[in-house]
Amino acid sequence: MEKFNLTVIGSGPGGYVGAIRAAQLGMKVAIIERDKPGGVCLNWGCIPSKAILKCAEIYEKFKAGEDYGIKCDGLSFDYSKVIEKSRKAASTLTKGVEFLFKKNKITLFSGVGKLITKNKVGVIGNKDQIEIETEKVIIATGSVPRILPGIEVDGNLIMTSDEAIMSTDFPESIVIIGGGYIGAEFAYVYNSFGSKVTIVEMEKHLLPGADGEVAQELEKIFKKAGMNILTSTKFKSLKKSKKSVEVTLEDTQGKEERKVTASKLLVAIGRKAVANTAPSSLSYYGNSDGFGLKELNIELNEQGFIKTDGSYMTTCSNVYAIGDIIGPPLLAHKASEEGVVAVELMAGLKSKVHYDNIPACVYCQPEIASVGITEEQAKDRGHKFNIGKYPFRAVGKAVGIGETEGFVKIISDTTTGEIIGAHIIGHAATELIAEIGVAKTLESTPLEIAITSHAHPTLSEGVMEAALAALGRARNF
Repeated sequence: MEKFNLTVIGSGPGGYVGAIRAAQLGMKVAIIERDKPGGVCLNWGCIPSKAILKCAEIYEKFKAGEDYGIKCDGLSFDYSKVIEKSRKAASTLTKGVEFLFKKNKITLFSGVGKLITKNKVGVIGNKDQIEIETEKVIIATGSVPRILPGIEVDGNLIMTSDEAIMSTDFPESIVIIGGGYIGAEFAYVYNSFGSKVTIVEMEKHLLPGADGEVAQELEKIFKKAGMNILTSTKFKSLKKSKKSVEVTLEDTQGKEERKVTASKLLVAIGRKAVANTAPSSLSYYGNSDGFGLKELNIELNEQGFIKTDGSYMTTCSNVYAIGDIIGPPLLAHKASEEGVVAVELMAGLKSKVHYDNIPACVYCQPEIASVGITEEQAKDRGHKFNIGKYPFRAVGKAVGIGETEGFVKIISDTTTGEIIGAHIIGHAATELIAEIGVAKTLESTPLEIAITSHAHPTLSEGVMEAALAALGRARNF
């Protein structure tokens, strides 16, 4: 029986990054993966979706080519090639993770991880099962899409993001249940390529939990692009025929009902940790019950996420958990931070995840990015605050490149002066947010951003001007 200092179950961004950090700290590390290294993020989520989104953005630009003095007659697309490109991107990064395992002398076991004791893990493969001995275990098995009662996913007419990310069958029309970041990204893709898109969201606006002004701006832009946005609306039932689905919806008060018929239905209501899949099944992923948790008395919270303490240890000593499996925010980079901190704490180092500084991003066009708290949260928490807001239509480069939608919004506490939140909707927002993230880490005020010289012309000048606006000193608007 092989012996390891640490065994990681799951090789997504939390698992593989944590494993690499452990190896750097001198631990002998094993990692167990039932499918391809990289987990959901690299293979079915973050990476392939961004490749698809880029294709949609390029197609949109070609459609608007005459605005840039470029004529493009007979424009068309091959959606199977779009998916093919996304699979190549995923494959490239998966191979990169495999290389990193070899570089860091991490042993990769192919199969499903099964907790036997707190110091013994089984690996269930296609044909056999082996056991490995380990001092510590990290559970990093991720999450799976949530499904509404009354909906049975068939992978064809009815999909979750798992099926949509692989499907080469482009829908003429689609109903998307859920207006969060997953729903918004797929809505942008399908709409860009010409599908008739209806988004259904139970809350009062898209992107529940996002800054209200940002959500309203996205709704306005999506409606202008031709999407049908139904907020304060919930799913009631559906009928499925050979080539379409009829979805019955009702308002959240249960008073009004409407029906929408479409080629496909996409369920995008978020993700969950618990998937009722037996550990011997190779379709397993994101499972938090049935692979040894009950036997080791590892407790779950009311939402089905694994309980952990401040060091990410579960209710079973030597067994730790990180990433989606322990709860929101369900973000790849949050999982990576937790993986690093968990192994550093194991090694006796001082380490901490600063959750208030973890950015959240949506990759539709315009992009959306945020860090810290929203204006609504600032009010609820009793902060006295200033807001600096600056539109991209007043940013020179944005005007020059034709990307004037959206704005930068910075929230600062008037007592301490520190930046407590920032929200960007606009082109390259997911890149621009990093500057404010660094500022928050350094406990900066808007002044530090405002007096930092920003190259002209750049989109980052919008961040500088928003900081100036928070100080009452906006120069160009």
